Amino acid sequence: MGGVPTNPDDDEFDLIRRSGAALRAGRLSLSAGTGSYRVKASMARLARAMGVDRHEAHVTLTEITATSHRGNSFRTEVTEVRAVGINADRLARLEVMVTDVEETARASGVEATPEDVDRRLDAIAAIGPLYRPLLNALWSGIACAAFAFLNNGGPVEIAGVFVAASLGQAVRRTLLHRGWNQFGVTMLAAAVACFSYLALMTVLHGAGMLTTRHEAGYVSAVLFLIPGFALVTGALDLARLDFSAGLSRLTYALMILTSAALAVWGVSSIVGLAPVAPAPLDLTEPVLYALRAVASFLGVLGFALMFNSPWRMAVAAACVGMIANVGRLAMVDTGAAVQAAAAAAALVVGVLAAYLAPRIRVPRVTVAVPAVVIMVPGATAYRAVFALSEGDTVQALAYGVQAALVVVALSIGLAVARMLTDPTWGFER
Repeated sequence: MGGVPTNPDDDEFDLIRRSGAALRAGRLSLSAGTGSYRVKASMARLARAMGVDRHEAHVTLTEITATSHRGNSFRTEVTEVRAVGINADRLARLEVMVTDVEETARASGVEATPEDVDRRLDAIAAIGPLYRPLLNALWSGIACAAFAFLNNGGPVEIAGVFVAASLGQAVRRTLLHRGWNQFGVTMLAAAVACFSYLALMTVLHGAGMLTTRHEAGYVSAVLFLIPGFALVTGALDLARLDFSAGLSRLTYALMILTSAALAVWGVSSIVGLAPVAPAPLDLTEPVLYALRAVASFLGVLGFALMFNSPWRMAVAAACVGMIANVGRLAMVDTGAAVQAAAAAAALVVGVLAAYLAPRIRVPRVTVAVPAVVIMVPGATAYRAVFALSEGDTVQALAYGVQAALVVVALSIGLAVARMLTDPTWGFER
């Protein structure tokens, strides 16, 4: 490794540059939506490659406090991330960059320079979204339409949800890119999706093409608002005993869910409808499972692409999610507890993601989370808030407990898979 400067002032200035480069990488990673554990690990690996003796960090949903040690000097820095979002492509590029810098430094025996790291980070930060707004809205529509079928929706509900979710996501993306408040945007996007769905159904009903307005499907039209990354990464942070990061992420996720659910309740109150669960579809078992496989694949694919995943990453997540979700639904059909089936499916997702992700050089979270989002009981959570808003406390409690148990079960499955496949999760060091 390179020598340490003999002048104390040079040593401190050198540490400032190295610490700043590592912190910038952490900030980019945090803003892209990854969990606290991954942010800390990436910063520490990059700092070691640049010759920092020890790097420690405290990470929450929006803030990083990091301390770098080199020789007799140390530097503590704080940065803040105000725009919370998901960018799977950036996460993958950052992971590849950190690995390349680390391996190059190890192979050559020469410390990586802050200038080289900053140059790489500049290139990653300059890459914009992979998909234009119209395509991003289309991915949302596909994902929610698949959700509509998995929630026992028929062809009419599926078509209506596709249109409504696409419009809702278009509104959300446009307003978020203009800097609007996330919770306000979430409520507005949910209202747009609900009204669009109900308006389309009402027009078809008025034209005599339908006998009902198929109101049960409009809950599926807002499922693109499920904060899946925050729910899963927050729970995994808690599994690592990182309570500050885990609780902040879960609080954020709960606020997003509540904002969307209140909008659904508001629309329901205005038009006089209730988000009731539709009856099961009347299909033969082979046809039902074949359609479930297709819907699971398309649902995960849509969410992954909406999270700005490259196609190879999205297809890998879709294959994993299809296998796990069809198995989960089969377990429920045979009488297994919903939360037990969710935990088993998440375990399968975690193990498969651990196998596939390194082979396509992407972080496993970018494969696992989209595959698990399709299993998050968003419709149940929305119905819980609706029942609570209507004063039906008993029904709200029943829906809320069911949704919470499934989310906890999904988190347990992923955490166990991580412990089985990642030695750093099996032991605290």
